[in-house]
Amino acid sequence: MGTPSLRAVLVLAAALAGLLAPRAVYGQPNFIVILADDVGWGDLGANWAETKETPHLDELAAEGTRFVDFHSAASTCSPSRASLLTGRLGARNGVTHNFAVTSVGGLPLNETTLAEVLREAGYSTGAIGNWHLGHHGYHHPSFRGFDYYFGIPYSHDMGCTDTPGYNLPPCPPCPQHGAAARIARKDCYMEVALPLFENITIVQQPVNLSSLAARYAEEAARFIRRASDSGRPFFLYLALAHMHVPLGVPSPPPASGRGIYGAALSEMDALVGWIKRVADSHGKGNTLLWFAGDNGPWAQKCELAGRLGPFVGAWQRQRGGSSAKQTTWEGGHRVPALVYWPGRIPAKRTSHALLSTLDIFPTLVALAGAALPPNRRFDGLDVSPVLFGWSDVGHKVLLHPNSGAAGKDGEIETLRLAQYKAFYTTGGAMACDGSIGPAEHHQPPLIFNLDRDIQEQEPLDLASREYQAVLPAISRAYAQALEDIAMDNVSVADYSKDPAATPCCNTRHVACRCQAPGSHAAVLDRRTERRATRLCL
Repeated sequence: MGTPSLRAVLVLAAALAGLLAPRAVYGQPNFIVILADDVGWGDLGANWAETKETPHLDELAAEGTRFVDFHSAASTCSPSRASLLTGRLGARNGVTHNFAVTSVGGLPLNETTLAEVLREAGYSTGAIGNWHLGHHGYHHPSFRGFDYYFGIPYSHDMGCTDTPGYNLPPCPPCPQHGAAARIARKDCYMEVALPLFENITIVQQPVNLSSLAARYAEEAARFIRRASDSGRPFFLYLALAHMHVPLGVPSPPPASGRGIYGAALSEMDALVGWIKRVADSHGKGNTLLWFAGDNGPWAQKCELAGRLGPFVGAWQRQRGGSSAKQTTWEGGHRVPALVYWPGRIPAKRTSHALLSTLDIFPTLVALAGAALPPNRRFDGLDVSPVLFGWSDVGHKVLLHPNSGAAGKDGEIETLRLAQYKAFYTTGGAMACDGSIGPAEHHQPPLIFNLDRDIQEQEPLDLASREYQAVLPAISRAYAQALEDIAMDNVSVADYSKDPAATPCCNTRHVACRCQAPGSHAAVLDRRTERRATRLCL
């Protein structure tokens, strides 16, 4: 081999300088990850022209990069969030389905969170919003790497409130006067009021849902300001209540547009726009903002569910049930995603790279100049070359775990290989009409070509040349993925339940109420505070 030319050396040096620039030249950037709940791919105007309620998110897309083939790591709440914060699927991190109000466990303590890695690298870390990864003992976010926490321990429909908002079926407010006032309602949590935490203290129970979005915005702005004043880089994980039911909007609800859902979507959009402006005001270009969804829309909520866009899962719909949240159809896990970092990430760019919320962990760790935790394997990739526009290549293979509609929770029975998607198990979640699609197992698998059939309407003919050509590659990829998981350091989550694990600031009051209706904050007496500490620590 000959000596490389000076030109070749200079080209290589320039390329290496470019690769190192985001970290070495600019230092450690700030990170804001905003996770929307139950948002549809079509709920973003930049994705779907019929949507008019997201001017701030559309502006974010215009000033950053929009990812149109981006996926949540699971199609339901707890597993999706666990994967985002660990870079590992539930088959590895142990979180395969949702935790309950009475759950003793949570994300296994031997799993390392993104916050823990970044805090070790010198970051100030904050979590605001819906946690849903365990609230009892050391599973609480205050013990999972976050310096500051303000939010609710699980989804905001998992407890009663005095301002119940809009849901299907509608739920009544919390009882206020003894057991006689308790009303049993299917799908409504009436026994315990929804708590709001600041760090390890319950500061309000029940939460005032009408002001929750404003309080999240206020606390996020305060965290950004304090972190910026301290001179340390920061990581803010903002897990919104939007667009999960119940939806809280002004009363009476708007009569035009998309009604209640549209008004709530507008509120979420304004909140994201506000966070962007606050971040920019503390040094535009210093902060990477990553917006994504935790899973697709909750179709059984009918007009209170989001838009799927073109990802309707037509094959499943013909057989009954929903093809959105809780399923492995595209509508269950393909979510809107935007990344904004002025001066670093190209503006007005649309990427078709196959990416996932799994990639947030390794990408931010790399940009912070930190190292991935040892002795475990990761499903996420460092996709910073895609973010910076140097590449548009993401995952070669992406796995989609069962998320409640069919098959054993957390098991991998659907995978993506390039434009092909293979189902070894199919099933539909509950739809608006009450139907549920039965689980069906497929051996050999159903295979769809998403380039031609984004609606997942017609699987390839088993006898076709295309099916026969792609099946061996899919079978190899599937076998290798399962073997890789089996050989990994796999965690097991504790899903046991105990009523004593319920967050309750005052057991002497009905529904654990620790404030008079309408008061601003909870005041805990010593006896109650001791119980709250025992429950939450």
